[in-house]
Parts: sequence; C-alpha cells; structure tokens
Amino acid sequence: MDSPDVLPLETLHRRLADWFDAHARDLPWRRDTGGWAVLVSEVMLQQTPVVRVLPVFEAWMERWPTPSDLAAEPVGEAVRMWGRLGYPRRAQRLHAAAVAITERHDGEVPSDHDALLALPGVGEYTAAAVSSFAFGGRHAVLDTNVRRVLARVVRGEQFPADAVNADERRLARSLLPADGADRWAAATMELGAVVCTARTPHCDVCPVEDLCRWHALGHPAHDGPARRGQTWAGTDRMVRGRLMAVLRDSTDPVPKATLDAVWDDETQRERCLDSLLDDGLVTLRADGTFSL
Repeated sequence: MDSPDVLPLETLHRRLADWFDAHARDLPWRRDTGGWAVLVSEVMLQQTPVVRVLPVFEAWMERWPTPSDLAAEPVGEAVRMWGRLGYPRRAQRLHAAAVAITERHDGEVPSDHDALLALPGVGEYTAAAVSSFAFGGRHAVLDTNVRRVLARVVRGEQFPADAVNADERRLARSLLPADGADRWAAATMELGAVVCTARTPHCDVCPVEDLCRWHALGHPAHDGPARRGQTWAGTDRMVRGRLMAVLRDSTDPVPKATLDAVWDDETQRERCLDSLLDDGLVTLRADGTFSL
C-alpha cells in the first residue's frame, strides 16, 4: 500500500462518504456553506477546538453576517469579539480580508482559488478549504486531521511530517475523486477529528479500518523527530493573552498601572506589551492609556 494506486479508491471514497452522511456533526458552517461563513469558520478553527469556536462563530455571524458589515467597523471591535479564542492576529487578518472583499469583490467572497489566496491572511489551506466547501472546488484540503488520516491509511505512518511538503500535496491530489471532492475533504477531516484522532484513535469504529496500512502494520509508533507538545504556563503567549483579556473586558481605555498588575516579571510583561503594539493589536493613546 505504498501508493494510492494499490488502494481501492472507489471503495475508500464511497465508504467515507457514506460514513460522513451518517455521522457528521451538525455544525453551523455546514448548514450555511456561503463563502463568508466558511471563511470565518476556517480562520477561527485554526489551532482552536470546535467547542470553543461555536459560540464565538455564532455571535460573530449574527453581528457581521457579511464581509461588508465587518469592514465597516474598527479592527479593534473584531479583536474584542474574538474573545478568548487565542492568536488574536487572526481577528485582524479576518477584518483585513473583509475590507479587501468589500473593496475588490463588491462584498462577495470570491470563489476563485487565486483570488482567495490574494486576500490578506489567507494561505493555501484556507483558500483550498473555502473554494472547496463553499463553492465545490476540486482542491486538496490539508488540515492536521486530513494529513493524519492520509498518513495512516496510505503511508502506514502514525503521524505526518511537521510541515506539508510537495510529496504530501501530490499524494493528496492523486486521491481526489473525480466528483465530490468537497465531500471527500469534509469526510476525511471529520474522520480525523472524531475517529482517527492523534492520541486515541478509535479503529474499532473506523469505516476504512481494513483499508488502513497503519492498522495492517500493527500501529507502528512514530519514528521521526519527537513531537513536542505546546507549552503555555509562563510563556509570552500566556502573558499576551492576559494583557489582551484586560483590554478586551474594558469598555474604556486602560491605564498602564492596570496592565502592570497582570504579570510580575516586568521585563517579560513589557516585551509582550511591546509585541502587541507592534502587531497592531493594542493602541497607545495620547494620554498614556491603552486600548484595542
């Protein structure tokens, strides 16, 4: 099973499609598959679990149902609405994309892959996902879950490489069905999210267990570089998050003394505050106070 040629692709495609139809989670961006809803969901879901995204996504779409609605508001409001999803620069980029969509595409999310790639903050994965899920485009959609499914089923490896490479893209493209590539992408993504999970895969309920090379080989352990878990406590990211929480929760500009109380290590705290200013997430006002 070294290449997709020896896989019964029609069987693989059919089984995953049937499984997805029966077991897919009911998620709001699967009900509303318009370009804006899909784009917002994909940006929010980057490095963030579905359970945390759901309430923010629904509130976001209620407040800003179109790109033009978001573009009409200050970027600070997007950062405030982002809440505690983490990586708040994503909110900035989504606001910038909304402005570009409004100015370049009459407020409609473009269906063309290259036009999507040209939007601020939209990379290869997001462009492929939006084109596929919103417009039925035929693209290899390679998120973490899809990559893990393909690594196990086709390559017999527990985990994919740390970063997507050319061989992996070629493999993913070779597996695309002639029709229903968007359904294939959604099904493999869902399988990786709820069955073929990173730590505790549920092979006993997997619809393609008998086609999976990793399973046939006896689940060999990952033999590449050690996979490092994300740290949080005491990191700059944590301190940035605490500073942002204070600013987000205040309707008025915040004095410096309030921010100083967030973290005792002055050097680290000032470094993190400076980085938020550099990123444009925080504004230093003329009176010395801070706001989003």
